[in-house]
Amino acid sequence: MTKIQRQHHIKNILGEEAVTSQAQLTDLLGALEIVATQATVSRDLEELGAVKVRVPGGATVYAIPELPADQIAPEDHLRRVLGDWLVDVERSGDLVVLRTPPGSAHVVASALDRSAVSDMLGTVAGDDTLLAIATEGNGARLRKHLETLAGI
Repeated sequence: MTKIQRQHHIKNILGEEAVTSQAQLTDLLGALEIVATQATVSRDLEELGAVKVRVPGGATVYAIPELPADQIAPEDHLRRVLGDWLVDVERSGDLVVLRTPPGSAHVVASALDRSAVSDMLGTVAGDDTLLAIATEGNGARLRKHLETLAGI
C-alpha cells in the first residue's frame, strides 16, 4: 500500500469515527489490514494537517480541517482551536509569537495555516511556541485579531 492510499484511509476513518489517539488509529488501520507503526501514523497525521479538536463531552479527537461549505466556517474552527490551545500572544514588529501547552504548537499552526487569516504569510511551529509572520506593517493587527479569536 502506498502512502497516498494509507492517508486516504486515515481521512476516511477520521471522517467516520471519533479517534482519540494515534494508537487507536493504528488499530483501526490494522482492522483494515493496513500495517502502520505509530511513528508512520504520526507523520501521516502531520502531513494531512490533522488537529485535535474538542467534541461535546470534553474529549479531544483528531480531525482534518478541510471542511465542506455546509459545515462550520473556517474562522469558527480557528476560534475553537485558538480558544482551546492558545495561552499567550506577544509581538515583535511583524512577528507574532504564540504560546501553547507543551506539544500543542503544531495544532495551532496547522489551523492558522489552513485558515483565511488576512495579514498573515505563514507559521513556524516548535513544541509549545509558534511564530506567525504578518505581512509588512500588520503585526499589531494580526496579534489583536488572534487574541480576539482566542478570547484572551
